[in-house]
Amino acid sequence: MISNGGPPVRAQRVAVVGAGMVGLATAWFLQERGTDVTVFDRGGVAAGASWGNAGWLAPALTTPLPEPAVLRYGLRAVLSPESPVYVPLRADPALWRFLAGFARHCTGARWRRAMAAYLAFNDRALDAFDVLDAGGVPAPTRSAEPFLACFRAETDRRALLAELAEMESIGQKVDVEVLDGAEARRREPALTAEVGAALQLHGQRFIDPPRFVGALAAAVQERGGTLRVGLAVRDVLDRGDLVTLHTDEGAHRFDAVVVATGAELNRLTRRYGVRRCVQAGRGYSFSVTAPQLPAGPVYLPTQRVACTPLAGRLRVAGMMEFRRPDEPLDPRRIRAIVDAVAPFLRGLDLDDRHDEWVGSRPCTSDGLPLIGPTASARVFVAGGHGMWGIVLGPLTGQLIADAVLTGGIPPELIATNPLR
Repeated sequence: MISNGGPPVRAQRVAVVGAGMVGLATAWFLQERGTDVTVFDRGGVAAGASWGNAGWLAPALTTPLPEPAVLRYGLRAVLSPESPVYVPLRADPALWRFLAGFARHCTGARWRRAMAAYLAFNDRALDAFDVLDAGGVPAPTRSAEPFLACFRAETDRRALLAELAEMESIGQKVDVEVLDGAEARRREPALTAEVGAALQLHGQRFIDPPRFVGALAAAVQERGGTLRVGLAVRDVLDRGDLVTLHTDEGAHRFDAVVVATGAELNRLTRRYGVRRCVQAGRGYSFSVTAPQLPAGPVYLPTQRVACTPLAGRLRVAGMMEFRRPDEPLDPRRIRAIVDAVAPFLRGLDLDDRHDEWVGSRPCTSDGLPLIGPTASARVFVAGGHGMWGIVLGPLTGQLIADAVLTGGIPPELIATNPLR
């Protein structure tokens, strides 16, 4: 533990703003240390990016979003609503500043530096889920066997193989098996003959995100925590001896606050020195039926589509578009996912889609989350995880709880300094 330069705050009563995976995990781990916790959310439990996530707990694929491959899409591709990465043209100076910073970080050297910061998280991510399980959260994780990344041709998988090899050289644990199309289809009969090559990742897991986050919320309440949903926090003010949250029903006072509001993080934390923009990187999902669902997750890296069997249906998720969080669902993006997944899986009833959803992943320009103390000793931040808020949420909660209650900074959080 590294000192943050000041004495720890006596945080007996802590507010958490945000009832997604990160916020509720933070609340749970604060309770583990005897803290009285109140969680606020203007929507509801898992109402944001946590709800429609693919649910993968896959440290072997948890990497910084800015990477050299992103730049190869080209301007024409990112302006197309059928592209896996889509940037609608609009006059938005903040968005273009974010994209310029993002592009600067799409180099091999910067990706490796950011990946080195992820190693400490990835190494411990699944252990934090085991702590929740042992602590009585009634939504265990599931082993992802098989976990298949599928391609049309052997040449198509070279980029992912090279990335996995680079991760392994940095220190990431990677257990990957190279398969031809016939062996992939033998292991997963739901695949079609369109799959000509595959990789099987071992040692990964998955969850049903709404069910898991709902169980986490129930566990927080059963331990005496207060959950205030449908109540927006308008402002956070450090009064010196306390921090005041201003809501639609008045002021609430606490010893400290953790802001875990996803793509809305900057609104409450900018006055406390958090200047790095958190941009909404919106993803889409829906669920469908099939005569035979895959036994485990199926990843289509070229198409950027993730498929997960959940509750008797297949959740199909993908796309990245940089739009405002409150903009409506774009049907063209759903259609693009349908067209992308249809050739690879047998019998999907893609016309009978349920739970069509769009949610805003909180992305940073350097690909690293914002986790740690701010310029105020009473205001902490936990967000900016991009696509990885589900898999890294419990460990983030564990680490930020340590920071709040000890006044120190866990070594894992040095690279995620919100004031960087």
